[in-house]
Amino acid sequence: MSENTENTENTEKITRSVHELLNEEKWTRATLNNYTIHNFQELDKTLEEIIQNSVQDAVKEICSEHLHHMKNSIIALYLSGIISLSQQLVDDSHLVTLISIFADNHKWNIVEFLCQRILEFGENKFALRTLADTYSNENETDRIYDIWERLIRVDYEEAEIVKNLAERKEAQGLTEEAVDYYKKALHRFIGKKLFTSIRDIWLKLTEHCPHETDFFYHAEKKIAKTLNEDKAIQLLEDLFPYYKKEKEWDTAIAILKRILEYDAKRPWARKEIVECYRQKHASHSQLEEYIRISNLTQSWRNIHEAIADFEKHIAFDAGNFVFHREWGVGQIKNIKDDVIEIDFMKKRHHKMSLKMAVSALQILGKQHIWVLKSGMSKEKLRHKIKNDIPWALKIVIRSLGNAADMKKIKAELVPAILSAGEWTAWSTNARRILKEDNNFGNLSDKADYFEVRSQPVSLEEKTLNRFKSEKDFFDRVEIIEDYAFNMKNIEENAESFGEMLEYFIGFIRSAANINEQVLSSFLLVAKIVAKYPYLNPGIAINFKTILDQIENMEELFQKIGNANLKKDLLAQIRKNSPAWQRLFISLFPHILSRQVLDEVVAAGGREALREFFLHIINGYRENRATFAWLVKNFFTAEWYGSLNVKYEKILISMIHLLDISFREIENRKDAGENRKLHRQIHSYLFEDEKHVEKFIAGEDEESVSRVYTLLWDIGSVGDATKLELRSRIQERFPSFKFIGQAEIEVVASRGFYVSASSYEQKQKTLQQIIDVEIPANSKEIGEARELGDLRENAEYKAAKERQELLNAQVGKLSEELEKAQIIYAKDVDISKIGFGTRVTLFNKDSGEEERYTILGPWESDPANMVISYLSPLGGELLNHAQGEELSFEINEHSYNYRVGDISIADYA
Repeated sequence: MSENTENTENTEKITRSVHELLNEEKWTRATLNNYTIHNFQELDKTLEEIIQNSVQDAVKEICSEHLHHMKNSIIALYLSGIISLSQQLVDDSHLVTLISIFADNHKWNIVEFLCQRILEFGENKFALRTLADTYSNENETDRIYDIWERLIRVDYEEAEIVKNLAERKEAQGLTEEAVDYYKKALHRFIGKKLFTSIRDIWLKLTEHCPHETDFFYHAEKKIAKTLNEDKAIQLLEDLFPYYKKEKEWDTAIAILKRILEYDAKRPWARKEIVECYRQKHASHSQLEEYIRISNLTQSWRNIHEAIADFEKHIAFDAGNFVFHREWGVGQIKNIKDDVIEIDFMKKRHHKMSLKMAVSALQILGKQHIWVLKSGMSKEKLRHKIKNDIPWALKIVIRSLGNAADMKKIKAELVPAILSAGEWTAWSTNARRILKEDNNFGNLSDKADYFEVRSQPVSLEEKTLNRFKSEKDFFDRVEIIEDYAFNMKNIEENAESFGEMLEYFIGFIRSAANINEQVLSSFLLVAKIVAKYPYLNPGIAINFKTILDQIENMEELFQKIGNANLKKDLLAQIRKNSPAWQRLFISLFPHILSRQVLDEVVAAGGREALREFFLHIINGYRENRATFAWLVKNFFTAEWYGSLNVKYEKILISMIHLLDISFREIENRKDAGENRKLHRQIHSYLFEDEKHVEKFIAGEDEESVSRVYTLLWDIGSVGDATKLELRSRIQERFPSFKFIGQAEIEVVASRGFYVSASSYEQKQKTLQQIIDVEIPANSKEIGEARELGDLRENAEYKAAKERQELLNAQVGKLSEELEKAQIIYAKDVDISKIGFGTRVTLFNKDSGEEERYTILGPWESDPANMVISYLSPLGGELLNHAQGEELSFEINEHSYNYRVGDISIADYA
């Protein structure tokens, strides 16, 4: 018996068994009271058989048909529901219905069993909530709390249960755990806009962790945005008394400033901030005078201007540091009446009026980087900064107003303290610390700016801040992908993750048509829900319907700026589109993945690929990247045979693309893409894979001649490479005639002829590279170094590659200019064909005249009948006089000429 026959019989046997079970249930009309857990365990045995024989879809279809006639069939609901979960489908509706049936009839032991069965496939909000209700009905309090702790990790909208857990932990004396739950509950109640609950929890937190001001400030801003500013003010007013009582005046003032940002005319806050300033600066000799000068107590004065004015004045006190743009850092020695005496490094005992000081000087803290530079020895400070990077980062970032990017940090340290070389390694470590150390955070509106946190910030909050500050859609995709698939405790931080996920869900809900952002959101949400089913936003995602709505798949595919999502889209196309092979082939140039081609081949699509490959080969100029990728990564001798294409044609096409890409790089046309293509082809031809050498070693003399003739005139192929290839050819074909050999020898040794204008143009090109392009490239390299880890720094690698190319160009141009010999028109001999002549040739085969201008390799322009005297054709024409007849062959093409007029070419 064949395997297929056996499988068919098993399928029929299982489906027949399911039919019998359903019919037996239908005719016996078994009551709910007759069902026990044992009945479901017996059904589980049937399910094992169904899954082992891969007949899930067939059984689901049977159950679906049965439910159409008998909607409360216990067996059909159970079999269909468990199969859906085993297939990782998010549809749990049949099991929900089944559980509801038994719950309504108070069959709690079966309800518990069914919930646990669901949870075997992953956490599920409905199952957990129902299980908690079951334990409640059975008065199993401890088990309820265990389930609640699991539930809140997957249901990040649930708030009341989180609050109950917090209160239980508090009652047990587990304050730290209680605080974590209270914080979680606070954010959830903010989302629900329930201010009474928000305030109750806020007051609990001010009792247990009043010093966590960053948390309170973050929550306050969220409340102002979600509810209103008055509610935020009310909560800040609840926080303020603790700091006033503890005489922590800096924090008390900071809270009052936040209140006044919301309501600048709040009399209570103005009165309190004046009192706090008085307490903080009680020992300052000029305190009351500065309060008076700033009009801080006068309601008519703008409070923010008054505060700024007061803080500027009060900072001027003996012992404090200041900065002057000419005299540098100084220290205030004393203040008498309206006169301040300051010791600057370059100007000791300098006196100025208070009014002048306020406008001309910048106040510096004792730990400001400028103060440290002026007060510590350079070597001691350098040692400290090199060996204590977290300390250095805190010093510099705080010195820059607690907001700095790597560029600003570098400006403070290089070259004053660190050398450029030291910075490279230092900045790599600094970036790692800024990312991992929870004492540093990112600004919410600037992803590349860092701040020092007054309290440690979690990785989750860092990630959320980075997500919010990114403006590019696909940069945000990358952040949430990293979070969703690399974080181990996503359930613990559901609020942060939920906020990011909601951004993409918003694109789906508001979609009027399918664009790259909507399609990417569908793909991303589906992928996340597949891993975390409880995050399902209740959106039906049907990719067959979605794909049917896309008019131009190729155009849309190109716009998706994330490689993972492109792969996900291909998987959905394979699964849902009957024309997937055609789509795979059309999309291949935009992803260049071997897997795409392998899947088409495996599905029997060789003929469709054959047509596609021939199209790419014949149009290799228009499909450069695709052609080069296929030649380098996919084509084999077997494929060339099935395509009926000689490898010589492929190699010549690659050589041609090498030349085209080099010319376009020189002309600054799509330089980045052309550099990448040129590097790939050069590697294929001459470096790692050395296919030209392999071709020379295995092909006949005529084929080798054709390939070598093409290579010798390509500017990006160095003379050393050409000479090496010539050596290989000579080993195989000792009598080989080297067309173009003269040029290599002339250029490499004694020189070659050029026109004056070409010489001048090459000089200008060399000067442009030296004076403009190399300095610009050096700047690019310096800026790229600032981005950190050079091993994964694409900008740095590209800039270094550009540097190598520029240096090679300088070397080549310098060498050629040294060997170039200028031939002026007055020196041209027209008695025979040579450099600087214009010759008329009579073609004896066609009967037509052909006119050629003979110049050098720099002036060569065959399309306009200007040829190099060193080219194959130029070499055959040289030194022949008017009236002579010539016959020769180049690349298997015969030429028969009679030399006509020879004159001086029109060139400069």
